[in-house]
Amino acid sequence: MKNIRNFCIIAHIDHGKSTLADRLLEYTNTIKVTEGQMLDDMDLEKERGITIKSHAIQMEYTLDGEVYTLNLIDTPGHVDFSYEVSRSIAACEGALLVVDATQGVQAQTISNLYMAIDHDLEIIPVINKCDMPNAMPEEVADEIIDLLGCKREEIIEASGKTGQGVEDILKAVIERIPCPKGDPDAPLQALIFDSVFNSYRGIIAYFKIVNGVMRPGEKVRFINTKKEYLAEEIGVLKMDMIPRKELRTGNVGYIVSGIKNAVEVKVGDTITTIANPSTQAIAGFQEVKPMVFAGVYPIEADDYENLRTSLEKLQLNDASLTFQHESSAALGFGFRCGFLGLLHMEIVQERLDREFNMNVITTVPNVSYMIYDKHGGAMEVHNPSSMPDPTLIEHVEEPYISATIITTATYIGPIMTLCLSKRGELVKQEFITGNRVEIQFLMPLGEIVIDFYDKLKSISRGYASFDYHNAGFRQSKLVKLDILLNGESVDALSTLTHVDNAVTLGRRMCERLKDLLPRQQFDIAIQAAIGGKIVARETVKQVRKDVLAKCYGGDVSRKRKLLEKQKAGKKRMKQIGNVQVPQKAFLAVLKLDD
Repeated sequence: MKNIRNFCIIAHIDHGKSTLADRLLEYTNTIKVTEGQMLDDMDLEKERGITIKSHAIQMEYTLDGEVYTLNLIDTPGHVDFSYEVSRSIAACEGALLVVDATQGVQAQTISNLYMAIDHDLEIIPVINKCDMPNAMPEEVADEIIDLLGCKREEIIEASGKTGQGVEDILKAVIERIPCPKGDPDAPLQALIFDSVFNSYRGIIAYFKIVNGVMRPGEKVRFINTKKEYLAEEIGVLKMDMIPRKELRTGNVGYIVSGIKNAVEVKVGDTITTIANPSTQAIAGFQEVKPMVFAGVYPIEADDYENLRTSLEKLQLNDASLTFQHESSAALGFGFRCGFLGLLHMEIVQERLDREFNMNVITTVPNVSYMIYDKHGGAMEVHNPSSMPDPTLIEHVEEPYISATIITTATYIGPIMTLCLSKRGELVKQEFITGNRVEIQFLMPLGEIVIDFYDKLKSISRGYASFDYHNAGFRQSKLVKLDILLNGESVDALSTLTHVDNAVTLGRRMCERLKDLLPRQQFDIAIQAAIGGKIVARETVKQVRKDVLAKCYGGDVSRKRKLLEKQKAGKKRMKQIGNVQVPQKAFLAVLKLDD
């Protein structure tokens, strides 16, 4: 056990974690690196150049004649995948804090660092991309010293591209990170930190052994779900799964036990043996708190059960996804899904399409609200269509976030304007070092959920980093904005918004829908309503045939007669006409500023 080291790599997005992981794998002769980001095995990760899933891999390294087993977990950097990072941190004793030498300390760097410190991890600071012509290792080292309070000689200068400093990192991991603590003779306790679905072998759980020993052929129990299985195969994670005859305390590995039902494996559960059981589950896993909610519906009603199965399998691999059944008058049966952010929602939709061949409609994303009625009762609402009657509501509370933005002094003005336009309240503003500023805002989550991140990147030319965490609920003046098509409300397009923005938003939604709805043989009235009051209206004009084309002469009454005949027919059609809404109209709200 004294020769095992469990560590993860944490950093802001695009600071070179996966490239550095490639060099570590190369220097320890674990694999031959043939292309960039070997651990990012998903097509989506390669296409977008981001890490979406944490990846665990075991390496072996010899130092002073002793062989050490190094279990590395490469983590995502984007704020929407911070739950992946928290799970990885729970399975480690140390972390490499990677900072880009050209960018310096950014918002997610600080957020991930605090998460690691909360779990008492040993932090090894690494300045990456030191080979770049515009690298500023001295200035970045000053920022890290201010942040960590470490000595300058403890900071390792490295380059994931050239391999500079990689030997120093491996040496520091062995010398500075403590070996796992635990009792090999105690009853087995193994913490599940991830799982994956395999069509031939069922569900494979990834775990870290905290106490005890695990062997194949033993009967095991999952403490929280109280289910019992036979450990058919156990082993360690390299690029492939390598079977082992025994895994001891401190090891990270996998278990195959023929589990078919996705609901039976929960991330954060504890595995123990039936022969020598442990009564205590391992504590310390936070429950995930979704920030953004959206309805996901199958395009064909018959695909409802397939969609449920697909979501369950996806949840195995992405524990931050939550979903529950719901139905909509416009879209039929589907699921209300909870996501950690808009990028997370986009990735889930893309994975459903690629991995499970599920074509779905996603409704407008929104957040959860607390509704207090006049009798003193409270209810949580995730969907504007489930709002009670406005006359019964005493007040509404919406979720707020504490947002941290780190940028250069040049962009303070535009960023302030953007945050204040989204009802933000400035908490503090301070210069970190030289030209870099940290701005903290208190903002409603509903305002940032749709396009805030994209706008922030645009106005700062990519030089602003953004991170947030939950700051509870606050009372707000919110109203429900309904969209009516020919007098009928479309619940998938209704939204909750602040009373000051409601009329403008309603007008813009009507204008956008007018462009997107196909013309029918009758007029389509598009209206935005707050309660019983119509605040905006647009009309999609009907398609009309030229009935006067054959009427080439004679009295005007002949023309009028033909027009009146057409008008009567149109009136009849209008009474029975249904409006077809294309899928892109449901996401019209997201691109109102285009």
